[in-house]
Amino acid sequence: MPSTSKNCNFCGKEIKEVKKIFSSEEAHICDECITMCSSVLDKESMQESKKEFQKGLNVPIKIKEHLDDYVIGQDEAKKVLAVALYNHYKRIDKPIVKNVELEKSNIMLVGPTGSGKTLLAKSLAKIMDVPFAVADATALTEAGYVGEDVESILSRLLASADFDLEKAKRGIVYIDEIDKIANKSESATSGRDVSGEGVQQGLLKILEGADVYVPVKCSRKNSTAETVLFDTTHVLFICGGAFVGLRKDKEKEKTSVMGFVNGKEKEVEKKDIEAKELISFGLIPEFIGRIPVIAELNKLSKEDLIRVLTEPKNAITKQYEILFEIDGVDLEFNEESLEEIAEIAVEKDVGARGLRGIIEKYMLPLQYTIPSEENLGTCLITKEYIKGEKDAKLVYKKPSNKKPSKEIKYDDIKK
Repeated sequence: MPSTSKNCNFCGKEIKEVKKIFSSEEAHICDECITMCSSVLDKESMQESKKEFQKGLNVPIKIKEHLDDYVIGQDEAKKVLAVALYNHYKRIDKPIVKNVELEKSNIMLVGPTGSGKTLLAKSLAKIMDVPFAVADATALTEAGYVGEDVESILSRLLASADFDLEKAKRGIVYIDEIDKIANKSESATSGRDVSGEGVQQGLLKILEGADVYVPVKCSRKNSTAETVLFDTTHVLFICGGAFVGLRKDKEKEKTSVMGFVNGKEKEVEKKDIEAKELISFGLIPEFIGRIPVIAELNKLSKEDLIRVLTEPKNAITKQYEILFEIDGVDLEFNEESLEEIAEIAVEKDVGARGLRGIIEKYMLPLQYTIPSEENLGTCLITKEYIKGEKDAKLVYKKPSNKKPSKEIKYDDIKK
């Protein structure tokens, strides 16, 4: 006989104690138990993913495939990071093999803003089973000045390892905006640059590997701060920077040819960034010598930006679709609207990072008005709406003569 009980067979709660009970012919389960089971499965899935690294089952190709889920393009940079991460795990497992010590190769990521440098680092952190810390070079100053000491980077790594020193010694650090500490000796500003070459000198010892006294729970060392001796020999450092103007002269290179084709631009073959170029930019040779691997990220094209809008797991369009779905509305972008948004990003030269600001501009009037609409089923974003020629297309679930409480026009965006 089918069960007539209205109690959850897992927790025993009655239907009035929960939001909903799902029933079959012989069993019942409440929404709270379903949520709990889903949470358990998600945790086990994450643990299994991390165990693959520990067993050495995840090869560089698999690591790159994971990065592909979050970052569009930049295949060469992904390969560099995948190999570096794979070697890092091997070095942790066996630091010395046949009396040969496996040393680290720190990495420099060079690319324009919005190309995915920081996102690559954050995506790596999601699958790693070692401590991972992100630091910003712009906050670092020479010892004795207001700001953070270079040891604060290791303090962050120690905190991410739950203050387990041995675990932190096998971690990975990403230092963002590394180009901001370049030595601008030709700068017109007077006074000492306390965040330039002095910071580079301070980073030398921790990049190569040394015993450093690190404050445990504060960003600066002082006589009262508790410190620990931190060996950075096996800490892998990844540095990232835009290095604006690094190849300014080469990009403008032209050639004059006699005859009717006078003034034709000469296509310059793209070459890998060399250490001497970074030294000319303002990084000291000793600093560059401790970062042997240099990976260059390319500027994203219009096609890449369209993919950024739709393909990654946390794509910006998917985020807005969820926000509208919570209000019971299906948000849709047609292909032409995505192309128009990508074109705007290319014209403004803002890269992938600027896409959110562009879309937010067009979503604001919709988000303001739509929650007040009744029986609204679909909101379609068209190219005409992005260009300001027509309103967004609203489709109601039931036929209704009722007009929207407030017309959603492009003029609202300008206001």
